[in-house]
Amino acid sequence: MSPSVATRAGGFAHPALFYGDHEEYLAGTVPFIHAGLAAGEPVMVAVPGDNLDHIRTTLGSDADRVQLHDMSVAGRNPGRILPGVLLAFAAAHPGKRVRIIGEPIWAGRTATEYPACAQHEALINAAFAGRPATILCPYDTSSLARSWLDDAYRTHPTVQMGGAVWESPHYADPVVVAAGFNLPLRDPPAHAATIIVDLPALPAIRRLVTAEAIAAGLAPDRVSDLTLAVNELATNTVRHTAAGGTLAVWTDRTRLICQFSDTGHITNPLAGRIPVPPRQPGSRGLILVNQLCDLVRVHTRPGATTIRLHMHR
Repeated sequence: MSPSVATRAGGFAHPALFYGDHEEYLAGTVPFIHAGLAAGEPVMVAVPGDNLDHIRTTLGSDADRVQLHDMSVAGRNPGRILPGVLLAFAAAHPGKRVRIIGEPIWAGRTATEYPACAQHEALINAAFAGRPATILCPYDTSSLARSWLDDAYRTHPTVQMGGAVWESPHYADPVVVAAGFNLPLRDPPAHAATIIVDLPALPAIRRLVTAEAIAAGLAPDRVSDLTLAVNELATNTVRHTAAGGTLAVWTDRTRLICQFSDTGHITNPLAGRIPVPPRQPGSRGLILVNQLCDLVRVHTRPGATTIRLHMHR
């Protein structure tokens, strides 16, 4: 990467790495890691398990100098990657330029997860603007959908492949790109259990979610996590909307789903993805919800917000 690319964004660089096989993957990632170590930069790698194993093996003893995360675990919910992985690593090394490989999009991602992934990739540019960091994001050209690769050009200022680096001709304002994935969510199915969300209903909401989670076969700790997440959102609805809202709960073959609908409007595109000042309402609850749930999808517009929580069974 040329120095001008990093300087242009106030010290932040966010290239996409296109690769077609393991050799190309390692050729693009391992020298990037070694360059960071040689420069005395803290280095983190957060990629899916198989790719993490390849990098760890290739690094040998240098792997002990790198913070390693399985992104399929740490970033199972794309909404938790910014606060819980990337920004947490940067905050742990104040005053230093950090170097990160983050692979939030891989072939195992579903179409349901993808909009949240694409929003994450766009909003990295807003969250890290002006920060001394380089975040390299690999994309597997042999397995990812063409449209997902096209989106990488819109969410990354530069692209590299086979040793070549070029500026993306389609890179766009990250907030605008993220807003393009603010997509409507389908109505709950007819068999969903529903309850009005208001202050007197909060205990009943917790009981309903706990019972549905137990019936769905969630482990006790995940029952507690989901109940806490739902309580956070229900409390936010009561505090920040005049008309209250509704909660629907249902299961499908693989998931338990809880969907809130109310009359609020989330105007901050980074809500739930970065730490916020103590007096800013709502966003701290969303951060907690992102940490607790396997996937969080949000559709918001003036006068109406829908938030859908997913927990795998």
